[in-house]
Amino acid sequence: MDIAYLLSGSNLGNRKDNLDRARAMINQRAGNIELLSSVYETEPWGFAEETDSFYNQAMRISTFLTACELLDELQAIEREQGRVRHEGAYKPRKIDIDILFYDDIILNTPRLVIPHPKIHHRRFTLEILFEIAPALVHPVFKKDIKTLLEECEDDKKVMHLD
Repeated sequence: MDIAYLLSGSNLGNRKDNLDRARAMINQRAGNIELLSSVYETEPWGFAEETDSFYNQAMRISTFLTACELLDELQAIEREQGRVRHEGAYKPRKIDIDILFYDDIILNTPRLVIPHPKIHHRRFTLEILFEIAPALVHPVFKKDIKTLLEECEDDKKVMHLD
């Protein structure tokens, strides 16, 4: 069984319900959720235009799926919840589910990059992941989440909701 860390986010519709529905589908179809962070409200990151804030939640799952199979299942869950993917600039989304880490593998393909390539630039990801995995070590940078969070220059707001 493999361990993956995921981050879900929503900034369209009923954000809390969107996260709840995605979490239930992940638990049913992608792997057993072993750890779950609180829900946080976060400022949008990387958007060219102003948009609503996100609700985000991190989770650790155990899964029998390979990294690519997990990606396929997560993207199917996103589509079933109404996610429309856009090329280029970030757009508001009903649900977004990212694979942050998958065991300690390093994977760089046109379709999937693990660890998530922007994790060290995103305070909202690091702060939420810190709640459930502060000692998790990034296999490329060889630094734990606590250290990456301390070094992160992103100043966007991350507010605990639960």
